[in-house]
Amino acid sequence: MNESYRQFLSAGERAGMRYALAAPPYAATRAAGVQLANRAGASLEFKDHRDYQPGDDLRRIDWHVYARSDQLTIKLFREEVAPHLDLVIDGSRSMALEETAKLEAVLGMAAVFAVAADNAGFTHTTWLAGEVIRPVDNGTGPPSAWWGLGFDYTGTPGESFERLPPSWRSLGLRVFLSDLLYPGEPLRTLSHLSDSAVSVVVVQVLAGADVNPPERGNIRLLDSETDELQEVFIDATAERDYRDALARHQENWHRDCRQVGAVMNTLVAEELLGGWNLEALVASEVLEVA
Repeated sequence: MNESYRQFLSAGERAGMRYALAAPPYAATRAAGVQLANRAGASLEFKDHRDYQPGDDLRRIDWHVYARSDQLTIKLFREEVAPHLDLVIDGSRSMALEETAKLEAVLGMAAVFAVAADNAGFTHTTWLAGEVIRPVDNGTGPPSAWWGLGFDYTGTPGESFERLPPSWRSLGLRVFLSDLLYPGEPLRTLSHLSDSAVSVVVVQVLAGADVNPPERGNIRLLDSETDELQEVFIDATAERDYRDALARHQENWHRDCRQVGAVMNTLVAEELLGGWNLEALVASEVLEVA
């Protein structure tokens, strides 16, 4: 693996020591090594009753309540939350955009989350989204020991999820690190991330060059995914159109994240590496100060 990757991961490890992964705000710690969410689930921890609705599992009917009140009610149980983090890194070529700090920031943030999970008593597995979504070598250990990371995939993470959805740890937390700059409906990716998860976090890592269009004039653009070279002219209209398109794309992701109950934050690589300020993630209850 590229030695610079190791340096980026080590820097993230140091930054991550200041944080712990926050459990979902609706979870309550249980001494047995799992956590209990306040939403209804399938564990044996009784939570509450609600009125019976057509289609409910008849095995959940509380017949004792029915005998007393002549009302059909359903037993609700708290859902167990496994203290485990599945961390997914976008392995496409756009994440290693030349002459930017995007890759350094992505690897650093991956290390932050892994260390923060350890600080919170969570196990973790690191995945790389390429042709398929595969576990990173030594990805359950400290980030400085990870192997096999590469950013040469010419497809999109959305295609990776569709091609071979990975076997996630049920009832765990999932974090997806990507620039999200690929076409398609965000909900398709999010549906895979949220399937059987208790919490999903999407961290969009952009380079400054992704946020701010190039200087106006004639420029040559190289598509990092396809190597296609394009001659374009940037003027005030093109600049405005780009910013509007990026804002719409981000709003689509925010909208679909809300739909599945996921949290989304956007970080700009060059700003992040200026001091590892992660207050936005703390404010979103994704991380907490250790």
